[in-house]
Amino acid sequence: MDISVIVPLKNEEESLPELAAWIARVMQDNNFSYDIWMIDDGSTDRSWEVIRELSDANHHIKGIKFQRNYGKSAALNEGFRQAQGDVIITMDADLQDSPDEIPELYRMIITDKYDLVSGWKKKRYDNAVTKNLPSKLYNYATTRMSGIKLHDMNCGLKSYNRKVVKCIEVYGEMHRYIPVLAKWSGFRRIGEKVVEHRARKYGVSKFGLERFINGFLDLASIMFIGKFGKRPMHFFGALGFLFFFIGFVIAGYLAFAKLAFDQYKMTERPIFFLALLAMIIGSQLFLTGFIGELVTRNAPERNNYLIEEQIG
Repeated sequence: MDISVIVPLKNEEESLPELAAWIARVMQDNNFSYDIWMIDDGSTDRSWEVIRELSDANHHIKGIKFQRNYGKSAALNEGFRQAQGDVIITMDADLQDSPDEIPELYRMIITDKYDLVSGWKKKRYDNAVTKNLPSKLYNYATTRMSGIKLHDMNCGLKSYNRKVVKCIEVYGEMHRYIPVLAKWSGFRRIGEKVVEHRARKYGVSKFGLERFINGFLDLASIMFIGKFGKRPMHFFGALGFLFFFIGFVIAGYLAFAKLAFDQYKMTERPIFFLALLAMIIGSQLFLTGFIGELVTRNAPERNNYLIEEQIG
């Protein structure tokens, strides 16, 4: 199969028929073999009923319905599991991403040999405060921290070599930093393409001002996981050793001063309590590292989600 299209969605009943028809038209015009996976992330409208109707009319359309809302990352991850195409295309369901971009995104993976191609919405129609400003801030911060030079890290329109989606896990809110996850998994050929961004035709945006906070937390998490996810002891152990060593040196100095000069009682000097605190914190960080190692080695099923129903 040439292409698998993954469409995560929540409460997009109005846009789904138009999106499905548009994708199908592009695929037929280019003679692509394809399937479309629509992942219903706990919709409360008629989205799932619409997906059923679309699947009945077009056998290329398949669907997964989550029992409750898990988030976009969970929807993408489940779509990645199901996708069988040589090239995987992800796009949002709100018609702001144009399916007409699919042929070129496919070509860049197959012909230009990119592992991942991210769309760049150079001209945007989003709210400047709730979406554009957070995106610019976190794109800049992520570029500086990860070394991946993309203008629009969080663009929903992306294409992937199949090997990429089978080698990465997307959970929590990590969908914003999939290129970083791909890089940490060893995929270095990451490209970018300017794509059309359309004004929203139906519904309302599902994102708000919480992107300011969540974006920073996601970035901190992804950088930590990328470097220390498989070896948490290297991070917590190093910090623990540093704190414990500082506390031990201070305590040793106080003990020497007491024995050599007998001027003060150790417990009467404020620095004694600083040394004690540093050694306690160091010990706790060591224990945190050990616990992190245990969790890392015993959590093979951290990406399981309750699926109420599946088509195809």
